[in-house]
Amino acid sequence: MKYKQLGRTGLFVSELCLGTMTLGGNADAGMWAAIGAVGQDEANRLIARALAEGINFIDTADVYSFGQSERLVGQALRDLGVRRSEIVLATKTAGAMGPKPNDQGASRGHIMDSVQRSLERLQVDHIDLYQIHASDPVTPIDETLRALDDLTRQGLVRYVGVSNWRAGKIGKALGLSQALHATRFETLQAYYSIAGRDVERELVPLAIEERMGLLVWSPLAGGLLSGKFGPGAPTEEGSRRSHFDFPPVDLERAWSCVAEMRSIADARGVSVARIALAWILARPYVTSVIIGAKRVEQLEDNLGAVDIVLTEEELARLEAVSALPPHYPGWMIERQESGRIPAAFSGGGAK
Repeated sequence: MKYKQLGRTGLFVSELCLGTMTLGGNADAGMWAAIGAVGQDEANRLIARALAEGINFIDTADVYSFGQSERLVGQALRDLGVRRSEIVLATKTAGAMGPKPNDQGASRGHIMDSVQRSLERLQVDHIDLYQIHASDPVTPIDETLRALDDLTRQGLVRYVGVSNWRAGKIGKALGLSQALHATRFETLQAYYSIAGRDVERELVPLAIEERMGLLVWSPLAGGLLSGKFGPGAPTEEGSRRSHFDFPPVDLERAWSCVAEMRSIADARGVSVARIALAWILARPYVTSVIIGAKRVEQLEDNLGAVDIVLTEEELARLEAVSALPPHYPGWMIERQESGRIPAAFSGGGAK
């Protein structure tokens, strides 16, 4: 297991992060029941196995099974006797936690209420990484930033991040943080998979420029890239994708990617899922890849991705099959910038 610097901070996190969206769902939990219904005993086993393999980074959210995921994570860490300083614990807020108008969003009121409840459910006195989970079209960005700054000054939160925002809004938030002398977003959590590379258009360049840690959610596109789906692979009965078709994916592109990954996986004697994860891990700007599981066997297979180093030839094949179509202004910027990179100058002065 490798460890990477979390954005500009001095904190280091494992290249794989244990995601806990599968924890806590039950028959009354709506979509969360389809995503996962992992109970306490299995949660303890999953977390114990992840820690044994070197994972020091756990990600959850208040909205996952309406608080149950946080409760199970907190209890598991206590049951396992894990020292607080050994774990980088991340959670999120902004999702709807109830039917009332102030039960969601990134307002000062909701953030202040939410952090206290998350701390109680997790049974800790601070959260290492507190993330705004959704874009709030109502709350001014500076209100959100000032609230997060207060939490860091109080010691309840150590770093803050953002998830599922547009690049322009994140850029504005970073500028406001500097102007307000407030804590800034150090991480971006975004959907990224070999079949869904849209993040590369605007968000990846922003993350690189601003030295934000990029945390990847759903690297297997909700299980679609596991190898259990597509031509020649019958859908697994009771699988998450058969009940909760998310995130949206262009299936034609996805099946092309799966076919190429299956060829590489078969040659190596590993699962398609490991190749999909290895491709993400090979991206130099990715800080950590969030993996989730319902069973220890699934987790163990995903953990094996860290041992796979794709060859240049394999990477080229995967790049070719998954490449994004040209877009504006991307193709124009690439054309105009090509003459400005240092390698383009031969020296010798003007002629």
